Amino acid sequence: MDDDSRAERWEQRTEIPLFLASLVFLAAYATRVLAPGLPGFWRDLCLIVLLALWLVFAADYAVRWRLSGQGLRFVPTHVLHTAVVILPLLRPLRIVPLYDVVQRRRGESRLSLYARVISYAGLSTVLLGFSGALAVYQVERGAPGTTMHTFGDAVWWAASTLSTVGYGDVVPVTPLGRAIAIGMMAGGLALLGAVTGSFSSWLMRTFTREGDERPPRG
Repeated sequence: MDDDSRAERWEQRTEIPLFLASLVFLAAYATRVLAPGLPGFWRDLCLIVLLALWLVFAADYAVRWRLSGQGLRFVPTHVLHTAVVILPLLRPLRIVPLYDVVQRRRGESRLSLYARVISYAGLSTVLLGFSGALAVYQVERGAPGTTMHTFGDAVWWAASTLSTVGYGDVVPVTPLGRAIAIGMMAGGLALLGAVTGSFSSWLMRTFTREGDERPPRG
């Protein structure tokens, strides 16, 4: 059995369990950030869950690297896999290829390419916004001169950043917070471009098809 088929089988077997694990990771992180008054036992338990799941993600990355047979070329050719190991909060963005894995088990895809891109981008935006709001809120709260006093402020900032509106009423003031903001801006532009481009292409294709199918005037 060649490396490609082994890697594909590994992906089909692990993608859904790892996606569910990523949601648990995000929930544990959110609990630590949003409930600072939790008893020490529960905070420590959340930390143990975070570390254990990060080790699971790292092990999955190592297996995929080994099965790919690409050596160091695996890193630049699998950017999303690499990013979610370095920044585990991005792991829920693996929902992007999850649909393909499910459909390979069930047969042919039921959604058109345009619908898939739009749904992927929409779900990714929600997950990226929530993860980014958590991360920047953890860094910014309590910082001197902060304008992000509540998690609601962080969500508002994430929404305005991802939508490229940028009102400027709530902004990060720490270097790490601004670094997170740069990543959010880049992600927002990419996701917005994917949605608008796919929607425009779908409209053009629909109008063209309707024009071709319209009977000629006698």
